[in-house]
Amino acid sequence: MPQETASGTGAAGATVAPASLVDPVADSAQAADPGAGKAGLWNIANLLTMTRLVLVPGFVLLLVHDDGHDPKWRSFAWAAFAIAMITDLFDGELARRYGLVTDFGKIADPIADKAIMGAALVGLSALGDLPWWVTAVILFRELGITLMRFWVIRHGVIPASRGGKLKTLTQGVAVGMYILVLTGPLASTRAWLMALAVLLTVVTGLDYVRQAVVLRRAGLAAERKAAREADRGAAREGAEPSGGPEQGV
Repeated sequence: MPQETASGTGAAGATVAPASLVDPVADSAQAADPGAGKAGLWNIANLLTMTRLVLVPGFVLLLVHDDGHDPKWRSFAWAAFAIAMITDLFDGELARRYGLVTDFGKIADPIADKAIMGAALVGLSALGDLPWWVTAVILFRELGITLMRFWVIRHGVIPASRGGKLKTLTQGVAVGMYILVLTGPLASTRAWLMALAVLLTVVTGLDYVRQAVVLRRAGLAAERKAAREADRGAAREGAEPSGGPEQGV
C-alpha cells in the first residue's frame, strides 16, 4: 500500500505533527519494534507490494482480451484485481506489525494502489462499461489528495479517516463488480454501489482539503511563533554586555 521539526496546535485544534509523525506507519512499527525502519528491501511486505505492481499489466491484458467482453477472461481479470486488493490489505498490516517499513515501501505502496485502481477505471471506461466522468472524478481526487499531502507534509501528516477507508473499500468492491460481466439485479446493485463510491470520494476529498488547510495554518503559526521567540532570545543576548554581567565591577 510518498520536514520540519516544530510542533504546535492551531486555532482550530489541529495538531501540527513533528517530523517523526510524517509517517505514522513507520512510527507505529517502530513503537512495536525498536528495529523498525531498518528492514531490508526483500521482506514479505515489500514482496506483496511488488506483486501488486506486477499484476497491473497482467490485469490490463486480461481485461481487454478478446475485445474485453468475454465473461471468462473478465473473470480472470477480476481474480487478478482481487489478489491485488488483498495484497494491499496485508502488506501494510505486516509492515506495521513486524517493523518492515522501508523507504521503498513508503513510495511503492501508494503507487501500486493507484496503478491498479487507475488501470481498472480507465480500462472499464475505454470498454464502455463505466462512464468516463466517474473515472475522471475518482482519479482527480486520488491524484489531487496525494499532491496535497506532499504540499503540507512539512507541517505534519493527514491521517486516513474512517470515511477514507470506507471510500477505498467501496471503490474496490464497486470496481470489482464492474469488472465482472453482470446482468439483472447485480448490475443494478453495482451501479448504486459505484454511485456511493463516487459520493464518498468527493465528500472525503473535501474533508481532506479542509484538514490540509487547518494543518498548514497551524504549522505556519507555529513557525512564526518559534521565529519570534528566537528573535527575542537573540535580542536579549545582544543586550547583555560582551564581558558578562560583572563587567566593570
